[in-house]
Amino acid sequence: GQYQGGTTDITRVVPVGQVSAEQIRDFTLVLKGMVSLSMLVFPEGIAGQQIDVLARQPLWEQGLDFGHGTGHGVGYFMNVHEGPQSISWRGRIGPHSAMRAGMITSNEPGLYRPGQWGIRIENLVAAVPAMRSEYGQFLRFETLTLCPIDTRCIDAALLTAAERNWLNEYHQQVRERLLPRVQGDARKWLEQRTQAI
Repeated sequence: GQYQGGTTDITRVVPVGQVSAEQIRDFTLVLKGMVSLSMLVFPEGIAGQQIDVLARQPLWEQGLDFGHGTGHGVGYFMNVHEGPQSISWRGRIGPHSAMRAGMITSNEPGLYRPGQWGIRIENLVAAVPAMRSEYGQFLRFETLTLCPIDTRCIDAALLTAAERNWLNEYHQQVRERLLPRVQGDARKWLEQRTQAI
């Protein structure tokens, strides 16, 4: 979406009808990858190609993968896909691909089963300072997107305690930031979709 205040890029899965055990498993594996990247602390200047594996690891462990990059830079009122940074194992590592504070990047692992279903969970994240040590400046990702992730598609037993905590804290932030802006049925929906798991 292009807005006066900037550009957004988001993907969510919304279940229609009965969600199968296989769909829930696939969704949860994709979520685990997205959360892993969201929780990462990393040295400033590292290439996005070096962190792509974190979003793919839960899928790779099950012999699964997706055929697109995990993340791309997002322009301001220009290109939605804008470099120089990207998070993709296919990209070339070089000075141009260094992750720097202030960069806004998508975090969007997925899984697609042709003729059956596709899953992608996408947030925008900003690289922000996390800490400085004798090894230099470290960054973390601050999640910018404020939209519930549908918990009806999650097998909580597949999540670690840290992943559950991340999701619950994310939903608490979504609820606190958006509740003052909605009323009626939208408010009820938001309260229901941001309950802790």
